[in-house]
Amino acid sequence: MIVVAGEALIDLVPQAHGDVTASLLPARGGGPYNTAIALGRLGAGVSFCSRISTDAFGAALVERLRAERVGTGLIQRGPEPTTLALASIDAGGSAAFSFYVEGSADRLFELPGELGADTRALSLGTCSLILEPGASAYEELMRREAGRGIFIALDPNIRAGLIPDADAYRARFKSWLPYVSLLKLSEEDADWLGPDVEGWLAAGPAAVVITRGGDGLTVFTRDGREFSVPGERVDVVDTIGAGDTVNAALLYALSERDLLSARALASAPGRTWREVLAFAARAAAITCSRAGAEPPNAGEMRTGSAPPFN
Repeated sequence: MIVVAGEALIDLVPQAHGDVTASLLPARGGGPYNTAIALGRLGAGVSFCSRISTDAFGAALVERLRAERVGTGLIQRGPEPTTLALASIDAGGSAAFSFYVEGSADRLFELPGELGADTRALSLGTCSLILEPGASAYEELMRREAGRGIFIALDPNIRAGLIPDADAYRARFKSWLPYVSLLKLSEEDADWLGPDVEGWLAAGPAAVVITRGGDGLTVFTRDGREFSVPGERVDVVDTIGAGDTVNAALLYALSERDLLSARALASAPGRTWREVLAFAARAAAITCSRAGAEPPNAGEMRTGSAPPFN
């Protein structure tokens, strides 16, 4: 079982007609939420750990998790409103977000009881590790489960507009690294944090994966190896959920190869890493080929067919 912990929210995505935005379409999202959905579609055993509102948006978020075969037993519920994220899409399909988070349900996440004995990995990241008081609870969950030997995957997925003190966040990020097995981040995130792959690896992770959009992915391992794969060419509709799909695809591919331990990850051969990275690149390309965070299912990954998602 892979547990994904973090926020679930509603993206308000502009629906454009020519140069005029006619309306905003609500879409279920949030980095960890998208990661959980992607894992469910790929066929992984996955459970989502979060606090979700009891409002109509929250009900829709939970309904989709169940429809995608994502476990909901670790979800806390509360009457607070659902977080909203206003998306803007540029001419190249890249997405930027403005957030409405004051008093929202996911900020009030509390440390749950010990995760199940079948838990093999815990994935965390994005807004959930920024917004207090929930951020401290997620951080405590990370530390506790790492202490039990659980594989920890971290995707910071930086949202600079939500970070009031950049230096304090960067210091906090470094404090997480001794507990992390796999660090995945975009090239932009790495630049914002102050790129220091060598230092990050020395602090704890067995491997660091950096995504470079259409240029592909690169992994750096603790013993100094580096492997890259190119991105897959695709007509980009938008990039919403692409990084979250990469996160899920990496975890799924590593799980299928029994590599969800820091020791196994550190010794994985180059051929295996290239296979894992190529799998993640293909999954991200399919997600980018259709609107919104709609990751591929296992059948699409096997056949390479990626019809528009309806």
